[in-house]
Amino acid sequence: MSPLLSVQNITKYYGSHIGCKDVSFDLYPGEVMGIVGESGSGKSTLLNCMAGHLDPDAGEVLFDTRTDGPRDTITMSEPERRMLSRTDWAFVHQHARDGLRMGVSAGGNVGERLMAVGARNYGDIRTKATDWLERVEIDADRVDDRPITFSGGMQQRLQIARNLVTGPRLVFMDEPTGGLDVSVQARLLDLLRGLVRDMGLSAIIVTHDLAVVRLLADRLMVMKDGHVVEAGLTDQVLDDPQHAYSQLLVSSVLQV
Repeated sequence: MSPLLSVQNITKYYGSHIGCKDVSFDLYPGEVMGIVGESGSGKSTLLNCMAGHLDPDAGEVLFDTRTDGPRDTITMSEPERRMLSRTDWAFVHQHARDGLRMGVSAGGNVGERLMAVGARNYGDIRTKATDWLERVEIDADRVDDRPITFSGGMQQRLQIARNLVTGPRLVFMDEPTGGLDVSVQARLLDLLRGLVRDMGLSAIIVTHDLAVVRLLADRLMVMKDGHVVEAGLTDQVLDDPQHAYSQLLVSSVLQV
């Protein structure tokens, strides 16, 4: 099986400060990769370089496109990358407001992404948007309500519906449960796990919460000071960490 995404030697500097350096890994169809580390470890920089939100100083991000096979998304034209981000890619922000249009109805938020890939029939768009609201556990009668009237957990679920409605193959998630109450986090994680499984999604999840990667990720990378210090199967890394920093991360959770 060929990788869906092949990240090769991604490096990003902020002046003389290392954002991330020489990060490489392959992600296969249907696989979920977790990236953990403390604030400033480089995990969000890496995610944003992979997702096209930041231009790395070196490296390649090869995505197995449907029509042309592996393409380096860093050297793609802006229109090509924008279309990729509307179709085969999705990005779930930590703060749902960053991924939603707060002045547009819930149904409109989901429908916009469908329209961006060519959908034009209003009835079909509304039906599909309503179906997706129910799929992420939002009542269909909220379809015309604006996200500003939703709770934080509902806003995050709406952002997920907006992202997944076009059937992407790869989803980037930046602290998807950050800032939510514990009970809301648990519900959202169960929803994400079900969607990843049912849709056969590949995903890259950046988080500081080891419980999130334990539940969702097949493999795990631990980052510190811009470098990957340990990588492996999630349970293997969390149950028997080899690097001193990984051991510190795991033990700090166990002591809470």
